[in-house]
This record gives sequence, C-alpha cells and structure tokens, in this order.
Amino acid sequence: MKFDLSLYRGYANEEQVILFGHVFKSLAPEYLLTDKKGYRHAKGVFEMFTIKTLKNASVKVYFNNREISTQTTHEGYFRVCIPCNGIDAGWHAYRVEAYYKGHMVEAESEFLKPFPGKIGVISDIDDTFLISHTNNIFKKLYVLLTKNVQKRKIFDDVATHYSLLSKAGRTDKMETNTFFYVSSSEWNLYSFILNFTKLHQLPKAVFKLKKIKSGLTDFLFSGRGNHRHKFNKIKDILEFYPQMNFVLMGDDSQKDPGIYEEIVKYFPKNVAAVYIRQTTKKQNSKTVKMLQNIETFKVPTCYFVDSSIAIAHSKTIGLL
Repeated sequence: MKFDLSLYRGYANEEQVILFGHVFKSLAPEYLLTDKKGYRHAKGVFEMFTIKTLKNASVKVYFNNREISTQTTHEGYFRVCIPCNGIDAGWHAYRVEAYYKGHMVEAESEFLKPFPGKIGVISDIDDTFLISHTNNIFKKLYVLLTKNVQKRKIFDDVATHYSLLSKAGRTDKMETNTFFYVSSSEWNLYSFILNFTKLHQLPKAVFKLKKIKSGLTDFLFSGRGNHRHKFNKIKDILEFYPQMNFVLMGDDSQKDPGIYEEIVKYFPKNVAAVYIRQTTKKQNSKTVKMLQNIETFKVPTCYFVDSSIAIAHSKTIGLL
C-alpha cells in the first residue's frame, strides 16, 4: 500500500517540545513541484491541493532516546507535546515512523530550541517576502499555476533585512535569532515555500501554516477566508516564549495590520516592532490608523514600500 509522511520543523522551550506532521494516502506533496515546468507544474499544483490524507494512522516519534506513540486525526495530522527539559539551544533531529495496515514509512526532521537573545521574528509569507499578488485572485492563481519555485520572485532587500535581524545582537556566529513563518497559506504548500526560503537564503525558520486542503474549491480559494488561525498561532508562540520579544513582519494585502494590533493588545510588552509592507500605490487608511494605535503602546511601527526603508528604521530604533 502506498502512503507517505511529511514532517515539519518543530520547536521547544525549557519545558516541552512540539512536533507535528501529516500522513498521506499517496506520495507526500514534496515530489509534486520539484522543478516542473509548464503544464506539468500546473498539474502538480492541482494534485497538491487534491491530495488525500490518512486518518488513524499509527505514529511513533523518536528523539533523544525517547519514543512517543500517537495517531493521526481525520485530517491526517499529528501533533505531540512532549514534556522535556535539559535540551541545549539550537536545532535537534527527530525521527517519525508511520504505520498503516501492516506497512511503514519513516522520515526525519528537526526542531528548534531558541538561543537566548534580544529578539525573535514572526513573519507572514505571501506579499511580505514572496510576491504573490494576493489582492488579485486571478493573477495569484496564474502565478501559482505557471511559475515554479525557481521563477517566483522575492521583494528587493527583504533577504538582507531578515539576515540582519537574524544576526542582531549575536556575537557568536553559530547562534541566530529565532524566526517563525506564519501564514494563511496551507500545509499543501510547505515544501514549495521551504524551497523558496532556501533558494533566497532567508533565515531558517519554523513554519506554522493553515490546515491542509484536499479539494478543487479549496484550491481556488487558497490562502483566503478566515485568518483567525493566524492570530491564534502567533498568540501560541508568544505564550510559549513569554521571555522573548518578537518583531512582527506582514503586509497590508489582507488582515496582518488588524491581527498585529490585536496581538499588541494581548502582549504589549512582548512585541519589539511591527513592520507592514505596502502592496498598493497608496497607503491604506485603515492600516495607518491601526499602526498609529499600536504606537500608543510604545511599539515602533514602519509602513514601507521598499525593504531598504525597513532596514533603515530597524537601525534607527536600535534593533540592528
């Protein structure tokens, strides 16, 4: 029987480790978009969004000489929270085996325990660093269907800004600040986005995406709909790392300004700065008002078109 397993980068604090992934009824999405061109790429995108998951598959998680058993949910998803202490800061390997009807598949991934430091970064993906045309659903779908990862574009200087933030306050070259990429893109796109971040040398990060899709309608409305999950995921991160201050990076194409405003109200002492990329010719008046309100909490904000402006702002406020 063919089935497959996708693992994602996990994360840890002083007390527990969070590890998660999906089990699929066929080969995992990773193989669907590997350097394919033309109609083969479009076919791969369609297959990626109609992939079927496998519920109630048995899963065994191994790390640090420990074994944890669980099962997948009806969405083929598993997530384990493992009490654990004494883990060194940095990236650590873990391994998972999945079992179904007498067959087994296995995979390896990593989890991060952050290095103690000045800041962490939580960044959106679409139209924050990956040009996605979220404001125009037809153009967004055209780009998704016709451009493979090699042809997708990144905003100028964004990789430079993220690299500087990754190294800010670090004297040890082996240590970096923690990055999370939190998006309304679905887990179907994980391998695509992961390869994009590697291609453009963006900081290594933990991903937190939207629940997996498995139908044509879901594909047509990829990345749209309710964005409440993004607030909940960011809230979970800040609660998981109460001693860290985070820089929030987003754009004005969807709901980031309102989400970040609400996050600041919940965590007024845990947000170091808010950056919003302007995606239209004129600034959005609602976004301006939200950022002005955020600044009443003494949280610096920057509403910018070019990342060079954001870099200068980060230097001005002492982040870099």
